[in-house]
Amino acid sequence: MELHGHRGSNPKAALSSILNKRQKLQDELRKVEKQVYELETSYLQESGTFGNALRGFEGFLSSSNKNSNLKRSRKFQLEDRLFSLSSVTSTAMENWITAKVVLRLEA
Repeated sequence: MELHGHRGSNPKAALSSILNKRQKLQDELRKVEKQVYELETSYLQESGTFGNALRGFEGFLSSSNKNSNLKRSRKFQLEDRLFSLSSVTSTAMENWITAKVVLRLEA
């Protein structure tokens, strides 16, 4: 019997190998999700004043005094995290779900 390259090996060894590989893949996924989150944060902060590809560029087109707008707060909402929220295992998605549950409990 061949199970993922473990021909003739015992089932416990095969299972252990598969579980180890699964753990490594989960760790790698967490690292990638963290990197996406950090890059997304940077993009949203840097582009928040005048607009971005996710929200549009109306702020850029309508700004009369661009220097005064640079000092404005660059806040964004959790819902703006389109990329982080596209992964059901990301921290952003967990935070979004928690926020929705809290809102329902408060209602």
